Amino acid sequence: MFKLAALPHLSTRNLLGAFTATALCSMASMSSAAPFKNLPADQDAVLSVGVNVMAVKSAYDLEDNTEVRVLPGAFYDNNKFYVRGAQAGAYLINDGANQLSAYAKLAGSEFEPDDANGALQDLDKRKSSVEAGLSYQRRTAIGGFRAQFGADVLDNSGGNTGRLTYLARYSKDKLTVYPSFGFEYHDADYNEYYYGVSEEESAETGVAAYKSNSSLNPYINISANYDFNDKWAGFANQSLSYLSNEQYDSPMVDSRTEATTTLGLLYKF
Repeated sequence: MFKLAALPHLSTRNLLGAFTATALCSMASMSSAAPFKNLPADQDAVLSVGVNVMAVKSAYDLEDNTEVRVLPGAFYDNNKFYVRGAQAGAYLINDGANQLSAYAKLAGSEFEPDDANGALQDLDKRKSSVEAGLSYQRRTAIGGFRAQFGADVLDNSGGNTGRLTYLARYSKDKLTVYPSFGFEYHDADYNEYYYGVSEEESAETGVAAYKSNSSLNPYINISANYDFNDKWAGFANQSLSYLSNEQYDSPMVDSRTEATTTLGLLYKF
């Protein structure tokens, strides 16, 4: 009699990753038959690399809510692949107006207990992670509309996120400005990891136990690029996110907003 071998444990994240990979392969095989005429690879695409100085104002209850980080940065888009700061992706569909891509990016709100106030110093560390998913953007005469869905592929939180964003672009001489705003969805697993306090942690630390559900929060972002000359450019970005009640009610949090200010210098090859 045929007998099934025991299967290894598969987390929801593993299953979702496998499903996403299968879906990507299917869409890639179908793209030639779809009513989209993909743009050819841009042989003149410019690679820009440089350094960014980031000031991150966390919503967590920390001794110093603002952390300064120095990170490398890169920008590149040849109509087939792209890199935008901490995000990289590949286009499955790109006809100029419609863009469907698979992407990966750094994600998550890192919590370092040693930097926290009071009893929060005894909580477990929350680690940032890597998110991977699908992104669809539609370009119109009044701007771009983007929908994204991503999953924590490192399984730190085991959570999923979604975003709906409106994007615009304004240019004058050497200055280009990119304002955007929208809403970000975090599921219960994501919020439980980054904002929840388990009964075990509560018993060990005295911090009130807290269980979080899914949330929807608005955010706004504005980026600017200034070309000093053919080789050098300056980059600036300001983002602001407003925490939902599900996140703000956590005993780990003392601010309604999270903000990141970035200044960078780029060299174009």
